[in-house]
Amino acid sequence: MAEAHQAVAFSFSITHEGWDVNFDREVLHLVWQSGIRSWKKRIARFQNSIHNGVYPGHLWSLWLIFSVVSAVHFLGNAVPFDLAAKILYLLNETSMRWQFAACFLTALLYWLTIIFTLRYTLKFLLMYKGWMYESRGKGSKTSLPTKMWFICVRIFSGWNRPKLYSFQGSLPRLPLPSLHDTMTRYLRSVRPLLDDANYERMQQLASEFENGIGKKLQRYLWLKSWWSTNYVSDWWEEYVYLRGRSPLMINSNFYGIDALFMQPTLSQAARAASAINSCLVLRRLVERQELEPIMIQGVVPLCSWQYERIFNTTRIPGMETDKIVHLHDSNHIVVYHKGKYFKVIIYRGRILRPCEIQIQIQQILEDKTEPLPGEERLAALTAGERTHWANVRRMFFSKGINKTSLDVIEKAAFVVVLDDFPYEFDMQKPDKLDNYGKILLHGTGYNRWFDKSFTLCIANNGRIGFNAEHSWADAAVTSHVWEWVITTQILENRYDENGNTIGKPEIVPPAPIRLNWDIKSECQEAIEKSMKVVTSLIDDIDLRIYVHDNYGKGFIKRCKLSPDAYLQMALQLAYYRDAGRFSLTYEASMTRLFREGRTETVRPCTIESSRWVKAMDDSSTTTEERVELLKQACHRHQMGYQDAMCGKGIDRHLFCLYVVSKYLEVDSPFLQKVLSEPWRLSTSQTPHGQTGRMDLSKFPKCISAGGGFGPVADDGYGVSYIIAGEDMLFFHISNKRCSTKTDCHRFAKEIEKALADMKALYIDYQSHNGSK
Repeated sequence: MAEAHQAVAFSFSITHEGWDVNFDREVLHLVWQSGIRSWKKRIARFQNSIHNGVYPGHLWSLWLIFSVVSAVHFLGNAVPFDLAAKILYLLNETSMRWQFAACFLTALLYWLTIIFTLRYTLKFLLMYKGWMYESRGKGSKTSLPTKMWFICVRIFSGWNRPKLYSFQGSLPRLPLPSLHDTMTRYLRSVRPLLDDANYERMQQLASEFENGIGKKLQRYLWLKSWWSTNYVSDWWEEYVYLRGRSPLMINSNFYGIDALFMQPTLSQAARAASAINSCLVLRRLVERQELEPIMIQGVVPLCSWQYERIFNTTRIPGMETDKIVHLHDSNHIVVYHKGKYFKVIIYRGRILRPCEIQIQIQQILEDKTEPLPGEERLAALTAGERTHWANVRRMFFSKGINKTSLDVIEKAAFVVVLDDFPYEFDMQKPDKLDNYGKILLHGTGYNRWFDKSFTLCIANNGRIGFNAEHSWADAAVTSHVWEWVITTQILENRYDENGNTIGKPEIVPPAPIRLNWDIKSECQEAIEKSMKVVTSLIDDIDLRIYVHDNYGKGFIKRCKLSPDAYLQMALQLAYYRDAGRFSLTYEASMTRLFREGRTETVRPCTIESSRWVKAMDDSSTTTEERVELLKQACHRHQMGYQDAMCGKGIDRHLFCLYVVSKYLEVDSPFLQKVLSEPWRLSTSQTPHGQTGRMDLSKFPKCISAGGGFGPVADDGYGVSYIIAGEDMLFFHISNKRCSTKTDCHRFAKEIEKALADMKALYIDYQSHNGSK
């Protein structure tokens, strides 16, 4: 193993014989290659900026228009508005050179007019959201206006291949709902949660707010909605994420699991090398904007803004607020193994191939040195309280070798952890999958760098997973990254018969460099202080990953119901049976149909869902009545989800009104009441198959188990679920052991029973109605 050493490009000394100059050719070559790579990136960014700036038009169309204008002018004809002649008249020139210049200026004006017309026409078309509310699938009819709209969008966006950020300038702004509409939606959402007396009091508070201070707050928010690109996203990032002082581990970060039914290799070094290379290839596609933007139904683009910070990104702790630092480039990753940190160069004129990276990983696995004092548990600082970490960082990591090594970690493309234990999965032993999730959610509390955009985790049996920081992006973006990593191993032949990466190294890869630390006893005490907080959090969290393989999306679709709505109703039924009451429920939806959109809250606990849940345990209701109530509940949920995606949500609007009230130092009893309500059931669906790469018809074993997160409320559940193919569902259920009201294992059984009851309900209904 090569230790860190001082490298100098050149040195000189003065002797009695004159100047003595020494050159280090290798270092100079590296400097030269780094400069070349940097300029290539700058040129590529400039080219992409031009492409995106004129999209959906083409740059070459400028030269086409110039040719036409020149031909018309030199043939003695007048161009539209006779602009060329007018420009020559203003210039008082008639030479051939100036005539070409006048033709070019005329063509430029025409071209810019066309480009901006196309751009704003596309933006206007993308404002239409009526298609969201129309049923899709077999047998459904699309209205004529929506058909015409689809044709127009295809015409305006389909004649030029978009890059990753091409649609950013054409995406509409997130609309600001009216205060009255939000109040109406809010009151309807809390009706099943409140008795008559409390609901009447809430109506009074809402009315006073709407007719009082709410109008003033709405005016300020209206100004922000017109001035900023997105009236929610910057405040959401700052006040919900970056200003939070509680630990990131469990409370904010989330995890993702490998494809469970396929294990391409048992070699830890080979799997790590392949996954690292896949991430680096994806990073190059993002940097070059060659990754295609995600399009709903192949027509409607989603905002790609969050992709900018996938790599080379770190959350830096602060005393009152953190900040996100993103670098344009990084030529190394950091690998953690058995308490030691290594800098690994992954670029040498090109991205290193998997077989070359495997050599580097194997060198780390074979390293026999011991961790330096304080090094093994250093990352516990990133898992603990943010203010404490900011203090420790300022006191012990602001200069010297500690600052240098910390910079290496924070400026890395991402962090890789080589665990010295297996990640296991066995359908007959569910506790193994539960432990798999816990390993990725929190690990030991010090073997994940929780500040990095994501940490890639590799087990010693070749299985993988990740832990992701949440402030820089939402789970859908990280899921896209994970989908890329998982599908690469099936779309490309990456391993030989021995489980090693295929191919022969073309170069000798740079040896990993061990990071050095000088962690004094005071700093070690600070690390142990964080470790106590971390240990307490780990001891308090419980996790159950329930695999439901009795049926899945296929059966739900045959019932002609939305799979997401169906599963949300199952969660409502399970929670009611578990807790004996209804509770405020959070489901994350996206607003990426708008520029810089992130998430919005869907409230699945509705008047309709509560009626159906009660009917399921009421022996006096018939099967037909229960099915009809379920259809109504699913329809209402689907409407709420569509409203949230279209900018008609409740909670982000109320959140922003609350922020304005704090700026104005105005107290609102209504807003204080609303924002203090605990989300005892926090849910989210992990998207599966966002791109065409994950084709389960061709690769049925490429089923991702999704991922999960911790509970939001101390006496609540965190539930993440993924619809994995036609016949399988995964539920990641977390709760805190300190609460006597929650138990994830008990709740998993209630979910299983709810799903079984719902299937039996539909089978009984279909048998009575003669349906297949």
